[in-house]
Amino acid sequence: MDKNQQQLIKLAHTKMPFGKYEGKYLIDIPEYYVVWYHNKGFPKGELGEQLKLIYELKLNGLEELIRNIKKRYPKPH
Repeated sequence: MDKNQQQLIKLAHTKMPFGKYEGKYLIDIPEYYVVWYHNKGFPKGELGEQLKLIYELKLNGLEELIRNIKKRYPKPH
């Protein structure tokens, strides 16, 4: 499995660590909230990078791709 696949699997299992949607999978956060982050500025670090990718996926209607990965691949350790 390559690095991109591992990143997508990790993304599929990542939950929001704080705020209004704490505990929700990033892919399940409403689009308006991700757009708000896009306009405000994403957090620094890995979470920010993951939210940028979620933004792009939602913008292009690809949420099901991540949901399918979450079903198909177990959570990485």
